[in-house]
Amino acid sequence: MTTTNYLIIGSGVAGLTFALKIADRFPDKTITIVTKSNEAESNTKYAQGGVAIVVDHLDSYQKHIEDTLLCGDGLCDNEVVEMVISEGPKRLKELINWGANFDKNDNGNFDLGKEGGHSENRVVHHKDQTGFEIERAILSQIHQKKNITVLDYHFALDLITENNICFGTTVLNPKKNKIYSIKADFTLLATGGIGHLYGHTTNPIIATGDGIAMAFRANALIKDMEFIQFHPTALFDTTIGSKFLISEAVRGFGAYLKTKKGNRFMQKYDSRGELASRDIVSQSIDLELKKTGDDCVYLDCTHLDLNAFIKHFPMIYERCKNNKIDISKDWIPVIPAQHYLCGGIIVDKKGRTSIKNLFACGECSQTGLHGANRLASNSLLEALVYSDKIFNYLSENENTDSTFDFVLTDLEVPNKPILKSDYLGKLKLKVQLLMRQNAGIVRYDSDLIYAKAQLSDWLIDLNHIESNFQITVALFELKNMITIGKIIIQNSIDRNDNRGGFVKFKLSN
Repeated sequence: MTTTNYLIIGSGVAGLTFALKIADRFPDKTITIVTKSNEAESNTKYAQGGVAIVVDHLDSYQKHIEDTLLCGDGLCDNEVVEMVISEGPKRLKELINWGANFDKNDNGNFDLGKEGGHSENRVVHHKDQTGFEIERAILSQIHQKKNITVLDYHFALDLITENNICFGTTVLNPKKNKIYSIKADFTLLATGGIGHLYGHTTNPIIATGDGIAMAFRANALIKDMEFIQFHPTALFDTTIGSKFLISEAVRGFGAYLKTKKGNRFMQKYDSRGELASRDIVSQSIDLELKKTGDDCVYLDCTHLDLNAFIKHFPMIYERCKNNKIDISKDWIPVIPAQHYLCGGIIVDKKGRTSIKNLFACGECSQTGLHGANRLASNSLLEALVYSDKIFNYLSENENTDSTFDFVLTDLEVPNKPILKSDYLGKLKLKVQLLMRQNAGIVRYDSDLIYAKAQLSDWLIDLNHIESNFQITVALFELKNMITIGKIIIQNSIDRNDNRGGFVKFKLSN
């Protein structure tokens, strides 16, 4: 058994910034970060757009608050929205102090981008690789802390709980074929999103909803899982798996959405046109594709200044070029793809879950900021603010009043047969297809009811495999995906009003 004071599961901006602050605050205490891939692999790394923060004199907290509330379609927690947005400049200053670089204009001020749903330019960014730059800067600081241990390529299986108190987690080390128990005074879930439940997603392959599934099995309260945000403009191709994101900032830069025949269509659906919020743009594209039968729509950048485009979006330009798309004369084929989960593990303003000594932060948490639909680039801001809230709370509340009266031991993975067939891979593809077809941008009660039964049957099959074969990362990831899928389906069945990113048609009588 391993013991640590602070256990963090996940290595994105939410987990890393907490680790960095708590390590500085308590240099004699130990911090352990568990991540199932390498330390730099997270949803943070792939965040192109930036961080929405009020730093310009033409902008105001009130404008940002109003934009967030409008986007959230009546389901945001107003107090949380005000708290998160007002703390933005402080969190930005911390990032800069840690070494993160953000683009400046010729006057030396931040070169602020504008994205869908925003009334002002307020997105602080580093080219089109903002998340990568933030992750780089924070990891460089993490490596300087002697009391932080990073366990990469370790997979958290389940939380260790008793009497609604969290004592840590069990972790699979697939290289050594061992299951470890990690006992912790405090545990932070910072495990990111659920993207690969849908297959077509902008998320990296590690985004399988593990933290939320673990919390669910531990009976933590979970909410708003029906609110799945689809990014309107993922680069279209016919493969299954992660999709390359064409940042919303490209539309903020002036790109037009067009049908295959060259018709702009967004003004039919919203007066803001291409800069409407993501739910509206995704639903509008979905409607257009159903009308035309086309596979995708297009982003037209041909009228934009090419040199300025390359300066702002070098990674997007190179990816298009590698796909034989010359943006000076070719349109970029795009399609909506799963992008962000607005619901998750319920936390209060201090990041506390309904389980004692268990905290959650980032995309796996439900804070009340996003409501029914996340405003673009509010997610990194939320992670930074709530990481700080958890840090401040634990700085003042070091002691745990929990009685740990059972023994934890490390285990060899039981000597059971290895599942050698490609059953798991085939089932994963079936799960992803089911979720895209039955719980996508527009949903139907009949489809949801069918999906609920199908997922339940598949979970029974996986539980049987878990009992009779060796535990593997692939098995538990798929188990977590199906668990999350069932929650999304049930929450979708239960919701009877269409809000934000959620659209459902009822069964006809």
